Amino acid sequence: MEILIALAIGVLFTVGVYLVLSKSLLRILLGTTLLTHGVHLLLLTMAGLKTGASPLLGEKADSYVDPLPQALILTSIVISFGVSAFFIVLAYQAYRSAGMDDVEGSKGERP
Repeated sequence: MEILIALAIGVLFTVGVYLVLSKSLLRILLGTTLLTHGVHLLLLTMAGLKTGASPLLGEKADSYVDPLPQALILTSIVISFGVSAFFIVLAYQAYRSAGMDDVEGSKGERP
């Protein structure tokens, strides 16, 4: 099972890097989205599946579950949402001002 998840993470990172290196702002947006999904899966896989009680002070349990991986993934989701929203606004404004979605062709020239 871990092999399939590692393969999925590798595919997400590969396709994400390929899309980020393209010239279209929409592809760059999709690439960063795929990269962040790869990071979420990587954090989840590295944390592993652990069983135990909730880490509450009043509970007397033999083993506790570490809540740090879930907190990191939730933080990463919120940050990726903010970055995606910023990129959407940036791509829209670039398209409105330059009339194209190409990064190379929009170096200050007006159509």
